[in-house]
Amino acid sequence: MLLAHSVGTQVITFVLRPTMSYRAIELDVPAAWLGVLGASFAIAPLLLALPAGHAADRYGERRIAVTGAMLLTAASVAFLAFGHTIPGLVAAGILLGTGHLGCVIAQQALVANTTGLGGHDTAFGRYTFAASLGQAAGPVLIAALGGEQAIPDTGRIFLWSCVLAAVMIVLSALLSRSPRPDAQDRDGTPNVRSLLRRPGLAHALVTSCVVLAALDITLVYLPALGTEQGLTSGTIGLLLIIRGVASMGSRFFLGRLSRAIGRRRLLISSTVAAAAAMLLTPLPMPLWLLAPVLVVLGYGLGVGQPLTMSWMAESAPPGLRGRAMSLRLVGNRTAQLLLPGAAGLMAAGMGAAGVLLITGVGLGWAGVAARRLPADA
Repeated sequence: MLLAHSVGTQVITFVLRPTMSYRAIELDVPAAWLGVLGASFAIAPLLLALPAGHAADRYGERRIAVTGAMLLTAASVAFLAFGHTIPGLVAAGILLGTGHLGCVIAQQALVANTTGLGGHDTAFGRYTFAASLGQAAGPVLIAALGGEQAIPDTGRIFLWSCVLAAVMIVLSALLSRSPRPDAQDRDGTPNVRSLLRRPGLAHALVTSCVVLAALDITLVYLPALGTEQGLTSGTIGLLLIIRGVASMGSRFFLGRLSRAIGRRRLLISSTVAAAAAMLLTPLPMPLWLLAPVLVVLGYGLGVGQPLTMSWMAESAPPGLRGRAMSLRLVGNRTAQLLLPGAAGLMAAGMGAAGVLLITGVGLGWAGVAARRLPADA
């Protein structure tokens, strides 16, 4: 049920976010406003993630999931009813970001609280695999529901999103609830500072931020690199699919990999391998050689997120795991906003290749820094 909930959340999100942009294009919205629409989704995680994590710890994950699903439904209705104006799109985008936040915080806290010690690597690997599956299915649904024209039938997509979001409310109500910790098991200082002092948590947070920012940079700058090197859009699309499939594969088998290699060694090796692949990607090479480089890149980037989730879940005590997951989400969103722009400024004049090279250096630093994480239990 939890994995179905994860898939559904990402499907709705990755249907509505691109469709919001299509509706803005239909309305001849200026390019500057497209950035505002995109930012409207990110406002909620930055402002409300920590309170949402606290609420999940206090009231239980199922209530937060139901609230998130209701907000996803409200967002779908708002897109349908008020999406013909810029303020309506912005308001609906904020609702969408808030609903997505509630669902994701509830899911991650539920995984953290219901998984036994030693099983978090497998659990978070399967969870992030399900999320990746939903993200891949979203664009497919846009193509299926929107027709074959350049700009899809946005009204029809918004209508079907209302139906999908209503199903999410039912799924949320059927989720199990993790056992509440006794009062004596709760941390006496349940705040961000006390969480960051937990062994390994701060280092896992930094690694998570860098890996996720590198993933976003890859999605944005690989097409730009293809343009610079004369690769077709179909070739770049194939390379992105290869990277995505490699990430999903590493997540599905994460538990086995972790047991065979060791969690810290796996995180270090995968991050360093991703860094090496990122450094090689801008170099001119034939497609048959570039494809395996993207496999290595996808594998390394796919491992980083669930492993750092697992580390943070085991570092935080019962009763604080929702806040630990929300703290990670705040860090990730901040990195997504700041690091790509910083890489672009540092690589000014070097083009997409320069951005990818600098990102590869950052990934390498994150891999080396991961040596400071606690040894495997």
